[in-house]
Amino acid sequence: MLKLLKIKNIAVVSQVEIGFEPGLNLLTGETGAGKSILVDALSLLCGGRASAEMIRTGEAQASIEGVIESPGLAAALEQKGLPSDGDEMILRREISATGKGRASVNGALVPASMLREVALPVIEIHGQHDQRGLLDSEQHLEIVDAQAGAATLARGREVADSFRVVVRVRGELEALRRDAREQVRRREMLEFQVREIEAAALTGDEEETLRAEKAVQANSEKLLALSEECYGLLYDHDAAALVQLRQVWKRLGDLAAIDIRFRPHLEARDTILPPLEDLALALRDYRDKVHAAPGRLDEIESRLALIDRLKRKYGASLPEVIAFGARCRSELEALGSPEERASALEQELAAAEEKYLKPARALSGLRRQAAQELSRRVEAELRHLAMEKARFGVAFEPETARPEDRATWTERGLERAEFLLSPNPGEELRPLAKIASGGELSRVLLALECVASRGGAARTLVFDEVDVGIGGRVADVVGRKLRELAERHQILCVTHLPQIAAQGERHHAVRKRVDRGRTLTEVVPLDEPARVEEIARMLAGETVTEAARENARQLLKHSLRV
Repeated sequence: MLKLLKIKNIAVVSQVEIGFEPGLNLLTGETGAGKSILVDALSLLCGGRASAEMIRTGEAQASIEGVIESPGLAAALEQKGLPSDGDEMILRREISATGKGRASVNGALVPASMLREVALPVIEIHGQHDQRGLLDSEQHLEIVDAQAGAATLARGREVADSFRVVVRVRGELEALRRDAREQVRRREMLEFQVREIEAAALTGDEEETLRAEKAVQANSEKLLALSEECYGLLYDHDAAALVQLRQVWKRLGDLAAIDIRFRPHLEARDTILPPLEDLALALRDYRDKVHAAPGRLDEIESRLALIDRLKRKYGASLPEVIAFGARCRSELEALGSPEERASALEQELAAAEEKYLKPARALSGLRRQAAQELSRRVEAELRHLAMEKARFGVAFEPETARPEDRATWTERGLERAEFLLSPNPGEELRPLAKIASGGELSRVLLALECVASRGGAARTLVFDEVDVGIGGRVADVVGRKLRELAERHQILCVTHLPQIAAQGERHHAVRKRVDRGRTLTEVVPLDEPARVEEIARMLAGETVTEAARENARQLLKHSLRV
């Protein structure tokens, strides 16, 4: 529901603030007072095309702001990543004389197209030049489905779910075929990398071990000489350290026999000699074993060169190279055979298409039946609205469902729908959006709104020029239809007819005046006496008589009784 509309510097409107209520809200005023400007401003707020020419002469900027309330708004805004304040939102649109503009939702700057996205489910503007709401052929299929009932809506959800599976599998298959060469190149590269790394048979600590062995092989002669010399000095020569130490312990024993203060040093012999003897044995064994194996150094050098090459290609360390090879192996196994994958996807796609077609065929049949009933009911409504000879129809594209034509498949089924109208005998049915007469169009949309029960939350429906070309009894019918529709939705209606104005629950007069040489438009909410005066003006014209006032009172009383 539109609760508040603020307009500043649009055309002849300097500044206007209008509060709206549920039910039927009427806007009346003399021709040229600016009633349609209010509708145009609301259209801008809902994402309509803006132009600097709309700005009031002499002003640099214009703005429109609206407060909208509707159940479920908070969730809808959060889904789009917009700030929410409960189920109420504030839309704002600014137009600059330089051609730049700004739009915001609850204070967050958004593209103007976002205004349309958030406003369209809540506000529909029906007029000659408006392309929202029921003039949007994208919504026609939805209306037909709603006319067909809950079974069709359930089928529609089933079709949408299965179509998404078709699109996903079809996309995977097309990508597989499109990228077949790339996949072959990828497979060949993975196979080469796996083969190169696995053929090396690497182990995590191999590099460190090899580098240690390389140092030994490269210095075998020096190691032999050093170990031989150390062994001789420690054990094998006549003046070896161990031989000398044994002489020391013998002399120390003699000292300790005389002076007990040397006994602790003598006792340390058992902790000093054994390690030195072990060292001597180790040096002897090392001396006997150390030697340069023929060709071993070349083998080590070659192996280390291989490891360095693999590290440059696949990782900074040997464990990283091994891990990279494992990942390549896993990816290679996951790829499988392209031919096998394509065959599996083709089978999956065939099953998904069959699952889609079953409910889609059923949905097509239900839609065509519902379209006939919808056409009949709309034509009946149009007869009440002074369009007795009008014909209404629903055109499907393709005309008959062709399941084999996959190009026509969509998330919504096998066809598109568009509403057609022939306002006068002898004229062919044409798309609703191409009807020239604003008055006829508004009445057709009113008839559709009365017939189409799309459920969901109440919306704000705006009717401009709904009374063009009608009067008398038909005007009464249009007024009653609007009031009937206002039981389900908030209605904003611009009208020139007193019969329609008398049906309103809230009434605003749009007036134009001249102040200091500038034309200004103002909007005034009317109480009961002011409503009588306004309706009397609509009845009598420039000179309002007491008889006109009495007629106005009777119209208001009559509207309450009906």
